Formats: sequence, C-alpha cells, structure tokens
Amino acid sequence: MKDLSVFLVGGAVRDQLLGLPVHENDWVVVGSTEAQMKTLGFQQVGKDFPVFLHPKSKEEYALARTERKTGHGYHGFTLHAHPSVTLEEDLLRRDLTINAMAQANDGHIIDPYGGREDLKARLLRHVSPAFAEDPLRVLRVARFAARFHHLGFTVAPETLALMRTLSTEEELLSIAPERLWQETHTALAENNPQVYFQTLEACGALTILFPELASLRGVPQPKLYHPEVDTLEHQYLALKIAADAHYDVPTRFAVLVHDLGKGLTPEHAWPQHIAHERKGLPLVRALCKRLRVPKQYQQLGLLMCEWHTHAHRALELRPGTIWKLFHATDAIRRPERFKQFLQACVADARGRTGKENERYPQKAYLLDALEAAHHIDMPTLQEQFSGAALGEAIQQARIIAIKEFKQQWATLS
Repeated sequence: MKDLSVFLVGGAVRDQLLGLPVHENDWVVVGSTEAQMKTLGFQQVGKDFPVFLHPKSKEEYALARTERKTGHGYHGFTLHAHPSVTLEEDLLRRDLTINAMAQANDGHIIDPYGGREDLKARLLRHVSPAFAEDPLRVLRVARFAARFHHLGFTVAPETLALMRTLSTEEELLSIAPERLWQETHTALAENNPQVYFQTLEACGALTILFPELASLRGVPQPKLYHPEVDTLEHQYLALKIAADAHYDVPTRFAVLVHDLGKGLTPEHAWPQHIAHERKGLPLVRALCKRLRVPKQYQQLGLLMCEWHTHAHRALELRPGTIWKLFHATDAIRRPERFKQFLQACVADARGRTGKENERYPQKAYLLDALEAAHHIDMPTLQEQFSGAALGEAIQQARIIAIKEFKQQWATLS
C-alpha cells in the first residue's frame, strides 16, 4: 500500500515498548479518503465510522479523525475524518498518553504527548481535558489499571480527578449495558481484576454502576473468621485469589457476587449475616439484568450466592443435605459447572487476610461424594421402578452412596 501514509498506533506501540506480546495491530491512515481506501480494496466496517479492513491481513485501518462533543454520554460525539487531519490531531483524541503514540514504517516512534515518559513513570495519564467528555473512559482507565497493576502502574491524580467529574448518573448511566459488561468482562479476565473495581470505587463510579457491591463497604464480618472485617475488602481479596488461581471468568464473576446479601443486613445485626445467601439472590439478578450478563454467568453467580456456605460446611453435612446441594446445583448432569462452583468456594475461603494458603478439603470431599452418588446401579433400579417411584428410588440410592462414602472418608481421615 505504497499510496498510503500509514502508522501503527495505540496498544501495539505501547505493548512493544513495555516488552509485552502484541496480539493485534491497529493502523491509522493520514491524508486519505473513503473513496481511495475502497479503490485500494479495503472493506469499510460500518456506515458512520471511517474504519476499514485490509484486503489481505484483515487488520483494521482507520482514517485519521477528530471528535467533537455534541451531547451527553459516550454516544454524544461528531466524528470528522478528512485528509487534512494530522496524525497529531488523531492521537490527541485518544484517552491515555500511553495509548497516544504511533510508529512509522521505519520504526520511528511519534510521541507528541509524553507517552514514553509515562510508561517509564508507570502512570495512566489522560492526553487532554477532552478526556472528561467521554464517560466510557472511566471504565477504560479502570480496566488498564487492572491490566498493568502488576507492572506498577497507577492512575495519575489529575486523571483520577477528571474521572470523578465524569462519575455522575447522567454520564455513567448513558453507557450501553452491553459496553459496560464488555469492559467488566475484560477486566475480570486480567491478573488483578479487583483493581478495576477499586479504581471505580476511588473515583465514585462504583456506587452508580455497581451499587450492590458499593453497599458492602463498611459492612463488618466477624473478625474471628474474617480478619479483614470489611465485606468489600473480602470481595476484592477473594477475586484476587480467583485470578491468581487462573480460574475462568464465569467463576470470577461468581466470586464477585457471592456475598451481595450482606449489604442488606441491618446494622443492629452486625457482624452476623443470617440468611445472607438467599437475601443476595435478588441483588445478583438485578445486577445481571442491568448489565445484561450472559445466562451462563448469571446461573453460576446465583448458585454461588445461595449455596457457598453449604460447601464450606460440607464435612459436617448429613448425606441428605449433601444430596440437596448436588440436586440444587444440578451437579450430576453438569459436573464441570459444579467444579466452577467449588473453585469459587475455594476463592471465597482463601480470600481472607492471612488465610490465602489455607487448605480447603471440602472441594475434594464434595467431588468424591459426587462421584459416589453418580455410580449407582441404575439398570437394576430401572427394572424395579418406573415413573415417580423411579425418581425417588434413584434419590435414595444416591443418598445411601453418599452415606457410605462419608463413612469411608471418616475411616481414612
């Protein structure tokens, strides 16, 4: 494409300079038009956005453009893509200085706004005051804070101040639920997902976007079991444990919502939280509905919210109660989801100050009990019973199998 003035931009440049792997390239084209791009074989993506797919590599090439705020929310912008728009003007519209660098074909770095210095200083700093025009940038900065926390990055004080000005209901609630979930989902997959929520809390956005979580701040738990005391701190600790264990994103989401019911406990009952499991279910449903969380995540979150304390008490439960847990979680038919549930329980148990490496024998115990319940003499039962009687016979056979397993476990331990 010799006829185009093309520059590598954004995350690819940033990650190269950080020594991180580059997963995708984004390009900006200066001095061109939509007509020229199409003539060269590029395929336009969308009608109102000057982004094109390369005819061979399928990488994204965007015409240099500027943006002007014309209304509230992150949709309230007018784009101006024109051959006269310079590379520096295009970079100026970006969110953070570390994302506002470009690389020429000869490898030269174009850095008009100090991105390299901020990389060295490990700072997430806004490019211009126009940062405060887009509420979505609150989420993006929080996500980058989670992504680069392990490298020592922090949010620049002046950028955090701008994020506070953006953290109003009018601005933040203008963000589409799908985009809010997309940013949150990506943040949950990072090495330090808890930093995403901590950053939103620091700028006042958590109360607006995740009120169910924000209400946990200052809610105490018994210090004997939770040395960290504060329930929101426990949520953050448990989420970090889940990330360190490389649990998948649905499991991390389940960890995130498992204790929401504690935010409804009246102060006179603190630090106990009786029936917080069931009290939390409507809150999980409300959060999932508002963010349009996928069904798979919602189901696991609800199971974790309602049944996690049963898992914690597994070693003392009667066989019938263990079967009740298996039945409620559909563990026989969905063993992989049950394993996710147990992983979330491990993160919950270890997400306490000083308890990070504590043993959790309940996981192996319940998996072995499930294995015992699964291996019953189904053909014989099907010969002897039918209909509702068969269902009852299967249930009783599984409870007996769990009882026998429990006796063997007690003998071996």
